[in-house]
Amino acid sequence: MPFSELFKGRKAADGGDGSRLSAFAAADKLSIVEQLEETGVISFWASDASGGLKYLSPAIENELGDNAARLAGQPVQKVFVPLADDSESRSLGLKLGTRKSFTGVVVKLEARGIDLVLRLSGRPAFDAEGEFLGFRGSAADITEEFRSEEEANRLAKYDSLTGLSNRHRMEQRIDATLHAFRNAERSAALMMLDLDRFKQVNDTLGHAAGDQLLQQVAERLRGALAGRGEIARLGGDEFQVLIPDMDDRGELGEIAKKIIAMLSQPYSVEEGRATIGCSVGIAIAPYDGIERDDLCRAADLALYASKNGGRGQFRFYAADLEHEANLRKRMEDDLAQAIEEGHFTLEYQPVVELASNRVVALEAQFCWQDDERGRVPAETFLPIAEGSRLIIPVGEWGLRKALEDAKRWPDALRLVMTVSPVQFEAIGFAELIESALEESGIDPARLELQLPETVLLGDAAKVEKVLAALFKLGVRLTLDRFGTGLSSISYLRRAPLNTLKIGANFFEPMLGNELGDMEMVRAVVALADAMGMETAASGVHAMALMRELKDIGIDQVQGFVFAEALPGEAVDQEIASGDWHIAPSEAGSQRANRRTVFRRVGLIHEDYYYEVTLRNLSRTGAMIQGLEDVPTGTNFVLDFGGGQLAVCTVKRSMDDTQGLEFESELVDDGAGGLCTRHRVSPYELASAGVPLQALPGGSSGRVLGVSPAGGFAQFKLSANAPAQGGGPQAS
Repeated sequence: MPFSELFKGRKAADGGDGSRLSAFAAADKLSIVEQLEETGVISFWASDASGGLKYLSPAIENELGDNAARLAGQPVQKVFVPLADDSESRSLGLKLGTRKSFTGVVVKLEARGIDLVLRLSGRPAFDAEGEFLGFRGSAADITEEFRSEEEANRLAKYDSLTGLSNRHRMEQRIDATLHAFRNAERSAALMMLDLDRFKQVNDTLGHAAGDQLLQQVAERLRGALAGRGEIARLGGDEFQVLIPDMDDRGELGEIAKKIIAMLSQPYSVEEGRATIGCSVGIAIAPYDGIERDDLCRAADLALYASKNGGRGQFRFYAADLEHEANLRKRMEDDLAQAIEEGHFTLEYQPVVELASNRVVALEAQFCWQDDERGRVPAETFLPIAEGSRLIIPVGEWGLRKALEDAKRWPDALRLVMTVSPVQFEAIGFAELIESALEESGIDPARLELQLPETVLLGDAAKVEKVLAALFKLGVRLTLDRFGTGLSSISYLRRAPLNTLKIGANFFEPMLGNELGDMEMVRAVVALADAMGMETAASGVHAMALMRELKDIGIDQVQGFVFAEALPGEAVDQEIASGDWHIAPSEAGSQRANRRTVFRRVGLIHEDYYYEVTLRNLSRTGAMIQGLEDVPTGTNFVLDFGGGQLAVCTVKRSMDDTQGLEFESELVDDGAGGLCTRHRVSPYELASAGVPLQALPGGSSGRVLGVSPAGGFAQFKLSANAPAQGGGPQAS
């Protein structure tokens, strides 16, 4: 229907006297409007009295093509689709239904592959008797303008490279989520992710390869989360994940492990093959922070701890991490000074051949004697040295010193040196080994280098080049803590390895098997046999475990069941006494047990609160010391602090020592320790009258208002060894 027909019969507004500029014949007016309509400068629409679409200007009809005929008579609300996020647009149906005029309403016109965006205005039309005729109005095609604005808004909210949310949008999402969840007493987890070795990709393959890798990282993150949370790229190689309604640290740990595993698999980019890693820090609202700034800071501290713990790990936030970060920085400064002043020494732990109890090798272990701290164990300062790259000078000193000591040993006795990924990836590592061997004059076959699995995740070409150079030198190569990393089994065939070494994590007690995962150990032995490699095990601290490993076919063992690390002078004395054999001893396991005494914990029974010593800890139970005359079957709540409560039952009791079994197993805390799956909710504490705040680092028993230890009427307190430490950790 032509425009003139639609509006036929309308009276001219000029009064018919031609006395005004606006005075013009109605037909001429309609002619001008029709000419504008045909050019697309302005368009019109109309509906009939029943709300069906009656008219669309030719310009819009032409855009729609064959679809236009199908729209005739369709309800206007169905043809003009309101925008979901525009309240004015969503009110169109109400205004049409109540016959109200409207202006500037933005809608979409969708029909079989055609997507137009129009700005509509309209008003109801009535005849001379006041009968409703339908709506009449104008429509402007703003498709291009709308798309440009939409793209600008998208760029303002999303990362242009990966399509993930950007920092600004993520901040808004976190704020909105925490505010809504606080009112509804719901939880949310925040993960901070940092890619390990990403700079290496940019430096070696170029920024284009780095961009391709980041796009693939984004895709893998989407796959790992499977729509469960919001993912953002904050910039560079930093990512953030917000997971609503999640406070289960067991499940969060599994998600973090899945992310680390997926992001650590090799990537194919145009310039070649790249391999990176990932470190994850996790904080949970409201436990670790109520507001966004506090929660992000907690996740940042957890990420910092995971990176300094050796990378490729995850960590949960704990209240003592800030103190730990300050201590780490101070220790890092002191380490640099200790290197200059020569405060390091070496000790050697025997590696024993199980078949004969003969010492076949000595593993060098670093010791740091600090004036203020005293003797600092290697497991405390080596991760800090690795994070600051001080491990390179420390490692070089240790290598040359150990080779110098080994010159005094029998030719049949090997020297074992552990190599960190930072050392291995440093420029000139193979040349350093060659130089140190030449300087010492020792047969290269007597030097055994222990490589962690993470070494194999580096740049493939570089890794193979260094391994080939070491193989050419004639040194022995051992893959340390096999089965804890992410290396492909197929790599074992390509890498020139002599030994697979199993770490102590395989021997952690499991449900129904106090020795640990012996089936997995058997599988490793079978794999090594098939590939012509030897097997070794570390962390063997009990006779029963040693006998089991011997039956399975492990070749070599080290641990307290045989001997602790010995100073160089003691090694020289043992060698001087003749052929060195060590008989395994139960005393070794007792020494190991004493090492698990590390801190005080709380014990809640009815209305009584006691402080006891935690002597041993596993996923399924613990050993405590400090109460006397406790019958088996007694139910307790073990308070690890920081809201971590574990319901448990006394299974064994002897004098002042009790063996406890947990109602729910503890879970991996990402740092080689254990934690409770859930914590006391700050919402529960708030309902009891405590101000809503993140959990403190102290004892949650006192926060809950449980009576302090005055419970002599219940159980008698013994006066046993005080201890100290942080959250629950497996020894």
